[in-house]
Amino acid sequence: MILLQTLSVADSLAAADSLAEGATKESIGLLDLLIKGGYMMIPLYLLFILAIFIFIERLLTLKKAAKTPSSMMDQVRMLVQTGKIEKAKMLCASENTPVANMIAKGIERIGSPLKNIEVSIENVGKIEIYKLEKNLNLLATVSGAAPMIGFLGTVAGMIQAFIAIAQEEGMVSPKLLSEGIYEAMITTAAGLVVGIVAYLGYNYLVSKVSKLVHNMEYTTVEFIDLLQDK
Repeated sequence: MILLQTLSVADSLAAADSLAEGATKESIGLLDLLIKGGYMMIPLYLLFILAIFIFIERLLTLKKAAKTPSSMMDQVRMLVQTGKIEKAKMLCASENTPVANMIAKGIERIGSPLKNIEVSIENVGKIEIYKLEKNLNLLATVSGAAPMIGFLGTVAGMIQAFIAIAQEEGMVSPKLLSEGIYEAMITTAAGLVVGIVAYLGYNYLVSKVSKLVHNMEYTTVEFIDLLQDK
């Protein structure tokens, strides 16, 4: 009976140790890994926040810029053909989009040579495109810089890990070696994640800008054709 009780207690202690070990292994989650990445994780956090901010801000700006009604050119054509130039200007001013601003500049130049009107519209278009592409270069820089910072953090972490291993006396603990390596590799993974997010966001925004520029060019040609027929 005493032997059975002893075995039962031993089994309970072994089960408790097993649960404690499992809990210790499970406690190493994503947050713990991000914390253990070292000081090089700080610029990666900042770059990630910057990339998300630029993406959201540019996305909202591009959506607003693309809200030019498809019927605006029909209304402008009718007003210009009937000589209601001021009403056409007011219509474009009420929209306040890149396309509307370009057409408004063209309306202001009505009466000038057609070539001068076209140049004026192109100049406004360049300014509007610059506004649309604002901070996109910074987002591209983040997509390239983040992985490099991650690699730098990994190299620095590996150096520290090998220094710690060199200072150990006797047999080097496999746990010490593995912890030093995986903590160093965290910055590489984080840098790649930030770089991929920024790269995908940059390419998506560039495609949106290209679509808007195409629409601006098409509307400009349509407006020039209107003046030629006038």
